[in-house]
Amino acid sequence: MSREQIEQTVSDYFAAIRSMDGQAFVAVFAADAVSHDPVGAPPVSGYDDLRKFFKGMESTFSQLIMTETAVYINKNEAAVHWQAEGTGQNGKTTVFSGINLFTCNDEGKISSLRAYWDPRAMLAQLKG
Repeated sequence: MSREQIEQTVSDYFAAIRSMDGQAFVAVFAADAVSHDPVGAPPVSGYDDLRKFFKGMESTFSQLIMTETAVYINKNEAAVHWQAEGTGQNGKTTVFSGINLFTCNDEGKISSLRAYWDPRAMLAQLKG
């Protein structure tokens, strides 16, 4: 797997979230992928769970703009710092950031995702 493939996979992941495209979101993952988003929450694995996870984002946000601010790639892994600005379904806004650690398989699909961010702070902004 090339560095360019991993860069494209990471880019496609964030683009799917920005466009709120659940099908494109699931497509960047391997069938047996495991996602810890955020780390500490129960893991999500497989396409059905990933679809449910994305539907949860859609039910929370009318818009979610996540932007990669730094991407570091080594072999088949990427560490990405990101910033997010979201508008909740209730019209309230939130700004938050985090770091995602991606592992990609030989086909360029995400096989593992570990997301480090604070959902409590984000939800408090949406409720406030």
